[in-house]
Amino acid sequence: MLIQQLFQALQSADAVVVGAGAGLSTSAGFTYNGERFQKYFSDFIEKYGFTDMYTAGFHQFYYNRYVPAPKPVYDNLLKLVKGKDYFVITTNVDHQFQKVGFDKHRLFYTQGDYGLFQCAKPCHQKTYDNEETIRKMIVSQNDMKIPTELVPRCPVCGGPMKVNLRSDETFVEDEGWHKAAQRYLDFVNSHQHGKILYWDLGIGSNTPTIIKLPFMQMTYKNPEATYATINLGEAFTVEQIKDRSIVIDGDIGEVLEELLNC
Repeated sequence: MLIQQLFQALQSADAVVVGAGAGLSTSAGFTYNGERFQKYFSDFIEKYGFTDMYTAGFHQFYYNRYVPAPKPVYDNLLKLVKGKDYFVITTNVDHQFQKVGFDKHRLFYTQGDYGLFQCAKPCHQKTYDNEETIRKMIVSQNDMKIPTELVPRCPVCGGPMKVNLRSDETFVEDEGWHKAAQRYLDFVNSHQHGKILYWDLGIGSNTPTIIKLPFMQMTYKNPEATYATINLGEAFTVEQIKDRSIVIDGDIGEVLEELLNC
């Protein structure tokens, strides 16, 4: 019943605003611990006691940014929104949307990108593509070490660089970030009325103010809007929009496949 409701909401929507969180990438197979972590990092686990990919250095950026997703979850999502007037805002940093063919001008990565370096200070507001360097690190790694010359240095101040991830006040919001932010604002501002589907995919409660709460607020203000959420173990809505909410507690990948079969 809920699947059919969501399918109908998707079909009838004038526009779709997709909000994607960690639950979407987890459903696509990008798990940061367990069997997948053991597969790629057994030597680091044994020597350094790493407990998950967050503590495992540059390798995690490679396996979660440049290696294809184990499951076709992002591909299936694209099939569902293709041809619709859509925009995606995401806190994920694995860049999977663009890799499977989403229009890059309809994407806003609020929290950064594993594929970019920035000055660690930072001394300037610019980011740098890191794919070539990361791939060289992977092939040059020996005994869990990389050559010193591959350690990235800032081209301006000569200091250390780090991956462009929002973890503290040093996060660089470069020109591309600001342009994407403005495109997202323009999109939601131009779609304040009509049948708008605010589609929450895997947004948890760690950072609800970025996507989840704004989606609920925009749904509340527009009586024709629908708020839909799919999240395994953490799917909920608020009382004020309960009658215009579709809440599915389940695996996102499985639900998307059911939608494709509707």
